[in-house]
Amino acid sequence: QVQLVESGGGLVQAGGSLRLSCAASGRTFSTYAMGWFRQAPGKGREFVARISWSGISTYYALSVKDRFTISRDNAKNTVYLQMNSLKPEDTAVYYCAASQSTDMGGVDYWGQGTQVTVSS
Repeated sequence: QVQLVESGGGLVQAGGSLRLSCAASGRTFSTYAMGWFRQAPGKGREFVARISWSGISTYYALSVKDRFTISRDNAKNTVYLQMNSLKPEDTAVYYCAASQSTDMGGVDYWGQGTQVTVSS
């Protein structure tokens, strides 16, 4: 069992930055691929970024590539999402996810979400 708790969301102006954190419980954190998804009002949940269990491999949605960076610290059981050059269209609830599938094809655990609001 893995429990995920996100933090770091908030209100920021366009062009600004935020860093999201996701703290995981459980001893098996380092065996899971981790990812971030988001859901904007009235829209479905969409993939944002993922990172392999080792932290070596990362992958991003085109909409955030070169602006967002995902990283992890297995010693701290934490995954991060550094978000730079934020745009109003980045406004959404951001969810942390854990998967035993490298490509996050099936998510085993979800966090409760953290709100990110980008004002224009």
